[in-house]
Amino acid sequence: MFSYSHTVQYYETDKMGVTHHSNYIRFMEEARIAFMQSIGWSYDKMESMEIISPVVNVSCSYKKPSTFADIININTEVKELSRLKLTMAYTMTVGDTLVCTAESVHCFVSKSGRPINIQKEYPDFYQAVCDASR
Repeated sequence: MFSYSHTVQYYETDKMGVTHHSNYIRFMEEARIAFMQSIGWSYDKMESMEIISPVVNVSCSYKKPSTFADIININTEVKELSRLKLTMAYTMTVGDTLVCTAESVHCFVSKSGRPINIQKEYPDFYQAVCDASR
């Protein structure tokens, strides 16, 4: 499991002072990018190797609101990895309070849009993600 923290900014809140629900998707992306960098596969590195990993599905379950200046701790883990797809799970808390659980699903494609068998074509990347999921 990989931990990442995000401090809620004023502009990320709505008129009621609550973090707008759409921002949790951005927080997931921040945590995912930090996770990938921590295993030696930054998005810059992946893109330089022409590996693109678009989001194909995302789901969030909002439990409690967060507000301006809250520090959201995001625990990120690999839920599933196949040759073509990666599913990440996120648990977001403020202190001991669970605020959101979520998942994102990503595929792997070349710049031309051709699906990539990540296990076969980029075994070092595949192994790094596998090792991080243990």
